[in-house]
Amino acid sequence: MKDDNIYYSVGALLYCPANNESIVRSIITEKFGNHYSLALCLEDTINDDFVEEAEKIVVSSLKKIWDKKAVKSFYIPKIFIRVREKDQICRLMEMLGDAQILVTGFIIPKFIPETADGYIDELLKINREYNRKIYMMPILESQAMIDLRTRCTMLYAIKDKLKRIEPLVLNIRVGGNDLCKMFGFRRHSNESIHDIKPVSAIFSDIVTTFGLDYVISGPVWEYFNGENWEEGLKSEIVGDILCGFLGKTVIHPNQIEVVHNAYKVSLKDLQDANSILNWSKNSASLVAGSQAKERMNEYKTHCIWAEKIKILAEIYGVNG
Repeated sequence: MKDDNIYYSVGALLYCPANNESIVRSIITEKFGNHYSLALCLEDTINDDFVEEAEKIVVSSLKKIWDKKAVKSFYIPKIFIRVREKDQICRLMEMLGDAQILVTGFIIPKFIPETADGYIDELLKINREYNRKIYMMPILESQAMIDLRTRCTMLYAIKDKLKRIEPLVLNIRVGGNDLCKMFGFRRHSNESIHDIKPVSAIFSDIVTTFGLDYVISGPVWEYFNGENWEEGLKSEIVGDILCGFLGKTVIHPNQIEVVHNAYKVSLKDLQDANSILNWSKNSASLVAGSQAKERMNEYKTHCIWAEKIKILAEIYGVNG
């Protein structure tokens, strides 16, 4: 597992079209609170004929935020730019000037082995040029993953490509709605994507491939109002966590606090985690009942779980 809190801290990642000029005021006034990260999208939320205009707008927006930060204190989320082609990475960083420091990293859609090296080379280039860590978050959403005959080969090919920049891969992200679209699936607000067996099978293979070395973020939940939207989101996040996902793409501010609160740990989990991590090295036994006397804690079995719980408590807090 990752041993730095930053990999677990993306949390609720709010998607916004890069040409939405109102995002500047929303950030400066802390309209969305201070429990979110932000993705400014230049890909599928932007008409193909307006990409150049959207690039100019996102650069202008970030420069305005940077200038305002010099005279006013406000929460600046981790900001990512979702690009549609590799050349945008260096071009946007150059256009941003001093405001480039606001960019935590870049989101790479439809990440596949055939395009991986180009994006990786661009990321390494800007890390050298700006002498700081600038991260990548690749999205696994290609139709090629559906083919059972080649899925594992493709996933491990991607993993092999990412190996040379592993510390710079902040999260692996999954395109749940894109995968559902290919089958013609759409879940209702009382249904979970983890119950859609063809899609959950792909998720399982992704977690099996990447889960020991990377943080993998959960798919978007498209409901933000109406009957059962909040309960459905909470329920799906429970499934996310159980299946190996951490963090959630969100498409509306209503979802932010729900996601953030879902990653708070229970007091019982934190107590057990601390007991496991503080286990006496001189103890003859490596198993003991929990503080609440409800379950067994076993040092060798639960130490990785305990480390994650401690990190999540530091980032998101504790319930109870």
